[in-house]
Amino acid sequence: MEQLHPYWRMEYIAAPRYPETDRPFSELPALGDDARALIVYRGRLSYLLMNRYPYNPGHLLAIPYREVTDIEELSVEERGDLGETLVYAKRLLTAALRPDGFNIGYNLGSAAGGSIAHLHAHIVPRWQGDSNFMPVLGGTRILPQSLEALWARLREVASTLGQTGSPGSGSSSSAPAARQQPSPPAQTASAVEKQTGPST
Repeated sequence: MEQLHPYWRMEYIAAPRYPETDRPFSELPALGDDARALIVYRGRLSYLLMNRYPYNPGHLLAIPYREVTDIEELSVEERGDLGETLVYAKRLLTAALRPDGFNIGYNLGSAAGGSIAHLHAHIVPRWQGDSNFMPVLGGTRILPQSLEALWARLREVASTLGQTGSPGSGSSSSAPAARQQPSPPAQTASAVEKQTGPST
């Protein structure tokens, strides 16, 4: 039997855990620590969060700050802001990861796969051939980069997107600054995430 030697796993095991909460999409923005919360971008009425259990590397969630369960409950202004945040997420992931395509959409209700009642949209980058035998046979997805390292990469790229436009702005405007810019955490998270249920 061949053996793998993932020595970095002990660092991952000893690392601080993602904060546990019953209302994560309302409480994570209030932590005051975007690195720990994995918040990539903060807009006026919505924000971008990295999915802790991603379908693919770079899987983001676009979330309104106000807690609603359906898109029909959003105000016209909130719908517009969330739409701009979705466009910004696609632009950010294109610049940072250069995927071949995207899956973008909502899971509305538990029957549709929604696991958290707070409305959120998924932005999933896709690459040719990104599905293989691992998810089918082992229920496991291979992620080539830790979440913390990818968070730092996305924040770095986001700081350069002011030259190409951002939510709610023209192509020559600067991207809205995040409310805080904490130093990236140590790159300790596992490169292999076990899927234990539907993505949030």
